[in-house]
Amino acid sequence: MAISDYYSDEVHGKHEYLDLGGFPLQSGYTLPNARLAYKTHGTLNEAKDNAVLFPHMYSGTSASMEMFVGEGRPLDPAKYFVILPGQFGNGFSSSPSNTPAPFDRGQFPQLAIADDVIAQHRLVTEHFGIERLHAVLGWSMGAQQTYEWAVRFPDLVPRAAVFAGTARTPVHNQIFIDVHTELMVSDPAFKDGFYADSDDLRLALKRHAVAFSLIGLSAAFYRDELWRDLGFVSANDFRQGFLRGYFAPMDPNNLLAQASKWKAGDIGLHAGGDVATALQRITAKFFVTSFSEDLFFPPEDHEADCAHIPDGRLRPVGTPMGHFGMFCLREKDQQAIDAVIAEMLDC
Repeated sequence: MAISDYYSDEVHGKHEYLDLGGFPLQSGYTLPNARLAYKTHGTLNEAKDNAVLFPHMYSGTSASMEMFVGEGRPLDPAKYFVILPGQFGNGFSSSPSNTPAPFDRGQFPQLAIADDVIAQHRLVTEHFGIERLHAVLGWSMGAQQTYEWAVRFPDLVPRAAVFAGTARTPVHNQIFIDVHTELMVSDPAFKDGFYADSDDLRLALKRHAVAFSLIGLSAAFYRDELWRDLGFVSANDFRQGFLRGYFAPMDPNNLLAQASKWKAGDIGLHAGGDVATALQRITAKFFVTSFSEDLFFPPEDHEADCAHIPDGRLRPVGTPMGHFGMFCLREKDQQAIDAVIAEMLDC
């Protein structure tokens, strides 16, 4: 698949777009003619109180969380109006790959989690006219956005759930981000982000996938050869067919734009750097779900966050899939995640 094919509605399904105009970023730049891509499922009821916002993870798009939406599932479109917002840098919303000069490619401005959430707030309140969401939930970077929503706009978020994501990106996680981004930018073809064709960055994306094959899964996944249950004949077959295949069509500049705000994620910015104080401002019924053996966001970091949330409810999920538990590569992982979502929606 070519890069241009990956960032197409034919591949990810039709998106809708909110035109944001000149959008002020936290970094002090204004993103010209900014756009936020999104998808929806279900119907917004007359009271406008059945909307659930589900932002996506690093490397995802507005379509990435559709696997959790469906008839008979907790996020049933017959009951809820499910909004799947994009984030800046995902290739559909304003990104290095689709923004003209002087903000194109390697000169795309620094982004923040808050930028995504402020844009999503405009989508929810100005476009849809929603005064209070039913819930917000997200995985990984989607969890970071969920924390931002709950602290920045508490009156709009009565209930929320985070999966495998913490209120501040842990230092060891930041180091991993340094590793996988350095592996991309050190490709001689990268040219400081001004490569002519993303297809020339095969080495960069291959290196990126190697880093994720080490940290995204657990040691148990490889030790117990769980890749066999997924239809692969060896660990290398899994790494090539699943991980390299997943990242291969993506644009490195887009990934770097997302990674930089992932690294800087810190809800403590709302309280002078004090994460605990920021978390104490959350008024939502707040579910905190960790994945066992997650090397990105370990369970103990989730426990520490939950302890500071006034109505924090810890719901750990045991899985050898580590951070990738949310991909639901095992049916039992999907069932465990659905159970948390259902409990959160009904509380």
